[in-house]
Amino acid sequence: MMKKSFTPSRHSGFTLVELMIAVVLGLLIVAGVIGVFLSNKQVYRQNENVARLQESARYANEVMSRDIREAGGIACGSDLPTANVVNNPTANWWSNWGEGIHGYESGETLPAKATGTGTDERVAGTDAVIVWSGDPASGVTIVDHDPPAAQFKVNISAHGFADGDVLLGCDLNQAAIFQVTNASDTNVTIVHNTGTEVPGNCSKGLGFPTDCSSVNGNPYTFAGGGIMNKLASSAWYIGYNGRGGKSLYKANRLTSDEVAEGITDLQIQYLVVDSGGNLASSYIDADSVADWTFVVGTRLIFTIDTLENIGTDGQPITRTWNSVITLRNRRP
Repeated sequence: MMKKSFTPSRHSGFTLVELMIAVVLGLLIVAGVIGVFLSNKQVYRQNENVARLQESARYANEVMSRDIREAGGIACGSDLPTANVVNNPTANWWSNWGEGIHGYESGETLPAKATGTGTDERVAGTDAVIVWSGDPASGVTIVDHDPPAAQFKVNISAHGFADGDVLLGCDLNQAAIFQVTNASDTNVTIVHNTGTEVPGNCSKGLGFPTDCSSVNGNPYTFAGGGIMNKLASSAWYIGYNGRGGKSLYKANRLTSDEVAEGITDLQIQYLVVDSGGNLASSYIDADSVADWTFVVGTRLIFTIDTLENIGTDGQPITRTWNSVITLRNRRP
């Protein structure tokens, strides 16, 4: 009997051509997925940058407008005669009270900050403005005033004032700017002597007009119920932020702080009234303002760039933001 031979069946599989086609199709699918991912990522970057641009513009406008709106503000009345016993007040921009607001064109020197390319230095070709007012967030009530002793008594010990602070005190008759020579949060006494603080006070007398010819100067007793605030002096300008970009900055007596990133330009114009209280027909530049006490409004024009190059031309997206502010302490 003959034995049957066993022949194994042939196993079916992919040919090399089929495998190559599958690989190509797979690569096409992956490429499509990557393309969609990159497109979505770019859209996300654009949306995020534009959102940050708009947020920077809103915040810059809000905080700067709030400051300008309070220009020249005195808690007891903005038209009060104001004595200033700080030594040589015109030598320091922050103590040079008198106008309430003063603008600087792009080619004018800003006393608060040099123009240059270093961190927090002012960007050439941009406008700037300085604003002075009593800080409403720091107000306390005057209970008693002893001019010969150069001492105020206020209503609370947690007044927040410290040695060296410059304050603006007022009652219904006048106001005065002076430097604190002794203050503590453990008592209600505020001293304004001719001490060793820098720049210091030229006299103890806080009466108007200012008299620096003697230690007692022009004596004046502030009435109980008057108000005392910190003197708020702010210089607003565009500066380099040290990260390769530009930002809106706010300088005060001691520091210069970055407020909003991506603000590359600031142009400011001013609305004035004449001596009869009649409004001008248009806004003017700072170098055309003859008397800053007649300024009743400002127009701010911000230029803002996105922080990344997300435009179709490979550059940042640029937007402008306009704002008009009325000075609440000036009457047209």
